[in-house]
Amino acid sequence: MGIRERLSGNEAAAYAMKQINPDVVAAFPITPSTEIPQYFSTFVSNGTVDTEFVAVESEHSAMSACVGAEAAGARAMTATSANGLSFMWEMLYIASSLRLPIVMSLVNRAVSGPLNIHNDQSDAMGARDSGWIMLFSENNQEAYDNLLMAHRIAEHKDVLLPLMVCQDGFITSHSIENIELVEDDKVKEFVGTYKPEHYLLNDREPIAMGPLDVQSYLFEHKYQQANAMRNAKKVVKEVSEEFEKLTGRKYSFFEEYRLEDAEIAVICMNSTAGTTKTVVDELRNQGIKAGMVKIRMFRPFPAEELAMALGNLKAIAVMDKADSLNGAGGALFEDVVSGMYVAKKQVPIVSYVYGIGGRDTTSKDIHEVYDYLKDVAKTGEIDNPYRYVGVRK
Repeated sequence: MGIRERLSGNEAAAYAMKQINPDVVAAFPITPSTEIPQYFSTFVSNGTVDTEFVAVESEHSAMSACVGAEAAGARAMTATSANGLSFMWEMLYIASSLRLPIVMSLVNRAVSGPLNIHNDQSDAMGARDSGWIMLFSENNQEAYDNLLMAHRIAEHKDVLLPLMVCQDGFITSHSIENIELVEDDKVKEFVGTYKPEHYLLNDREPIAMGPLDVQSYLFEHKYQQANAMRNAKKVVKEVSEEFEKLTGRKYSFFEEYRLEDAEIAVICMNSTAGTTKTVVDELRNQGIKAGMVKIRMFRPFPAEELAMALGNLKAIAVMDKADSLNGAGGALFEDVVSGMYVAKKQVPIVSYVYGIGGRDTTSKDIHEVYDYLKDVAKTGEIDNPYRYVGVRK
């Protein structure tokens, strides 16, 4: 039996870090993720963990410290948001290219400017091609669970890539929910001990990290990274299945909600899924065959599996809480459309950008999306595939 508790999303993330007991945590405060290292620092100060906590002068330094620690053979973690992630930009690529399985809690927030401290997912979308595995969390429970699985995925010998666990700033990070914690001893056994094969402090194998990688080698190393990301799909599946045996909580690449006989569906990520499920239930009560897909694993993107799940629908809306500013929809929309095209699944798909800068997304907004999908399902025609919901025009 798990331990019943009431925690905010930030508290849940810090508690997961406490149970993992990493060797090093390096962090710099930034709203709305500040509470994670703050809560964790109390575990350090009272001796609950034996982690080396490094209080740095910037987020760039935080990721640099994690890179150095992980390269030396230590298990390293951090947390950040928005502009903090942007300031890490250089080191995100270095962490992934050096194949260092650092784990980061990313509390999603709008990236400036103009300055905004509220939730959208522009920070994560900006880093989507940096070589990090990306898991998204609908609620506090999922943020906690994803962090417990993160090291098992990232440190697998066929992967060795950094991993970020995302949750929506304030919406989940500061909201208190009921949560079921895993017992400390079971977490310790599940996560295991980090035993890297190659690391700088191994005096039996002198190595160099971060050398100049010119035309002769860089392409091959990037190809290896791409293969590692492809391998991560299998590992995410395996670890999630093992976690289900431990806790009874089932996770996959994405969650299908009332999709088995659905004719129209919305695809979304993070906390928006909760509102969308409520709308789906309301529509079902009206006899409308609505469904939803919640993406959990955004990198690597489950293109083939998603196309199989969506192939029999009559109309789909993909909801992006970040605008790619490309005139052609958001990042999630582009990935879904690409996957469907390659799989030869011809279903009308509409892009919706929503919730920018913390704009509330209500059930009325989601109903508006489904209302348009009902029309598309009848006619098969889309007058404008690039749409916005909740914006004042």
